[in-house]
Amino acid sequence: MIPGVDLIDFIVAVSIFGVAAVVFAESGLLIGFFLPGDSLLFTTGFLIHADILSFNIHLAVLIIFIAAVLGDSVGYTFGKKAGPRIFKKKDARLFKQEYIVKAQEFYEKHGGKAIIIARFVPIVRTFAPIVAGAGDMSYKKFLTYNVIGAFLWAAGVTYLGYFLGAWFESMGWEIDHILLPIIALIILVSVLPPAIHILKHKKNRDALISGIRAQIASIFGRKK
Repeated sequence: MIPGVDLIDFIVAVSIFGVAAVVFAESGLLIGFFLPGDSLLFTTGFLIHADILSFNIHLAVLIIFIAAVLGDSVGYTFGKKAGPRIFKKKDARLFKQEYIVKAQEFYEKHGGKAIIIARFVPIVRTFAPIVAGAGDMSYKKFLTYNVIGAFLWAAGVTYLGYFLGAWFESMGWEIDHILLPIIALIILVSVLPPAIHILKHKKNRDALISGIRAQIASIFGRKK
């Protein structure tokens, strides 16, 4: 999904229930880590205020909240059943062992609070509940953190989009001119923490530089 107009068109096309389906997938399914959770929620709130998406903002937040809680619960259940096997699962096109390792390190660093904090960290958000299930965290404890995190994320990000839309309107700014840069900024802020985590290791930096050099050489090689 491409940020900007495509995201807006997608939300309008699928309505709040499609948004909830994406949130459910991102929060608990192994295929969900690449989905645009933060920008999706913010844009949904923004579009509801602008009446581009006709839906009650409070009901929208409730539906997104429920989808987030259920998504994490599915992820936890998967981790509980898969157990240690998930840490030995081979890499595939969508599944990478490094995602599980990153979520495990995050979980070990922050403990139970990782379930709350992870809501605001892409990739980790998807795999944290799976790691919690595999790590034998009690479901009662997990559900408590899950509900708190889901509420802070669903309500916080969606209402932020809604009330910022109201503020921009009161300032006389055109929503069409403001929304796309904000979406781009949210995506940048979302990917920044994992990017910093990855790039702080020399091995990862060297691999990235090598990849860039290879791409440049390939481009100029084709032009000759």
